[in-house]
Amino acid sequence: MPLALLALAVGAFGIGTTEFVIMGLLPEVAADFGVSIPTSGLLVTGYALGVVVGAPLMTALGAKVSRKRMLMLLMGLFVVGNVLSALAPTFGMMLTGRIVASLAHGAFFGIGSVVAAGLVAPDKKAGAIAMMFTGLTVANVVGVPGGTLIGQSIGWRTTFMIVALLGVIGLAGIARLVPDMPKPQGVRLRDEVAAFKNAQVLLAMAMTVLGFGGVFAAITYIAPMMTDVAGFADTSVTWLLVLFGVGMVGGNLLGGKYADKHLMPLLYTTLTALAVVLGLFTVTAHHKVLAAISILLIGALGFATVPPLQKRVLDQAHGAPTLASAVNIGAFNLGNALSAWLGGIVIAAGMGLTAPNWVGAVLAVAALVLAVLSAFLERRESRGGSRVLAGSTAAGPATAAVGTTPAAVTTAEPAPVTAARR
Repeated sequence: MPLALLALAVGAFGIGTTEFVIMGLLPEVAADFGVSIPTSGLLVTGYALGVVVGAPLMTALGAKVSRKRMLMLLMGLFVVGNVLSALAPTFGMMLTGRIVASLAHGAFFGIGSVVAAGLVAPDKKAGAIAMMFTGLTVANVVGVPGGTLIGQSIGWRTTFMIVALLGVIGLAGIARLVPDMPKPQGVRLRDEVAAFKNAQVLLAMAMTVLGFGGVFAAITYIAPMMTDVAGFADTSVTWLLVLFGVGMVGGNLLGGKYADKHLMPLLYTTLTALAVVLGLFTVTAHHKVLAAISILLIGALGFATVPPLQKRVLDQAHGAPTLASAVNIGAFNLGNALSAWLGGIVIAAGMGLTAPNWVGAVLAVAALVLAVLSAFLERRESRGGSRVLAGSTAAGPATAAVGTTPAAVTTAEPAPVTAARR
């Protein structure tokens, strides 16, 4: 794998850390600004919505900029957002900093996926995408717990300054290691937008929303579920999230390894297994060991879908994949927001803290149904194309004969016989 992928992974590590570390620092931030915990939760919601909006917006604004330069600009925006968060004198300024940082998220992963895929041979594209996303998954194993510990011990502002420094390192790495890859000639914004007319692109994004939403339906409420249902101590939640992160790393690498040659079978397998594990988590959440194993598997199966889904969008968007790739990153965050909302509804309805697991299982099954539908439509379209091609081949000799002189017809007479033999 090219060394340039390391630079992209470092940027992904910083982005993954700033996205999730706030969840462990909400009490400290709330106390510092004198706001309630629900109010401080806007720092999570605002970031997620910023990703959804920022992905297409930043990609469109950078339509005429080379991909390397756009990645550098996005990392610069990320650094500015985290510095604003670290130095914010008010909660409103802190929220502004979070939103500014989030605007870089979707476009960075979207454009980065295209760049990563372009750095390697066609049969290694998913592996290259997975390598970049490894930075995001490792952030949940190292960056998030480390940042939480630093924030609780030294101060949350220090955590965000360190994240900003990670952004500077990522920016320098991109400038030094990523080759200059200008946008393909002739591809305009209207071409990028036209990709959304492709039903396969929309189906892939819907799979992203539902499949990954299934993961976060359970994980969003993991803390109360593990403490009140499984009986873990409050201090155990951190290492349980680390366990989830370890599963994410393994699943991401697994998805990258097999997606290039077995993309749809991999999606069938992982989505089916994810639905089963989420359904069983309703029961296993009552037992410490089984709960820990379930969390590991949910992380692994959930992130095993990331490389194939991202590659599916890139493949189906054909010559104009950048905007579709970025919007698909926004789809992951839309899935997070949707599943968290649905999980909250079932808990508020009195169905219990494990009820979001059933929500996640249903979402995963829905994603599986869309995957089967996508493959069916693709096969039908392929068969239709084959019939048209076969008809054109059969008609070829007769068409040629119509427009020829008698002498030419005589010369061409063996052609139908040859075609008939075939």
